[in-house]
Amino acid sequence: MQFLGFRVLFKRIKAIRFMMADKSVRWTKKAIIVAGIAYLFLPIDLIPPVLFPFGILDDIVVWALILWYLRSELDKYWIGEKPKDYSRKFRGKNVVDDVEYDVDDGEQETETEKEKAEENA
Repeated sequence: MQFLGFRVLFKRIKAIRFMMADKSVRWTKKAIIVAGIAYLFLPIDLIPPVLFPFGILDDIVVWALILWYLRSELDKYWIGEKPKDYSRKFRGKNVVDDVEYDVDDGEQETETEKEKAEENA
C-alpha cells in the first residue's frame, strides 16, 4: 500500500475517527492520536510558528510520522477489512418477529426426486 499521495493521506485522516470509536483498538494507539492532536494545539513546538513556512513544517512532519506508524491499523477502516460486530447489539433479542416458518430437515423428497429415483431403479 502506498504511503504518499493526497488521496491516501486524506482517507487515512478520515479513518482516524472510526479507529478511535472502535473499542478493540489498543489504548496506546489511541493515545498516539490524542498526543498528535495535543501537539497541534499546544503553543510549544520544535520550530516556533513565527517562522511561517517552517513553523507549520514540524506539525506536518509529526502527523506524517503518526500516519505512517498507524498506517496498517488505519487502512483496516477505509479498506473495509474490519467487519462490524452486531453480537452485543442483538444479544438476547428476537431479530425476526411475526414470521411463520417451517424448518425442512431434508428428509422429504420432492416429486422430481421421486421420479428420478423410480427411473434409476
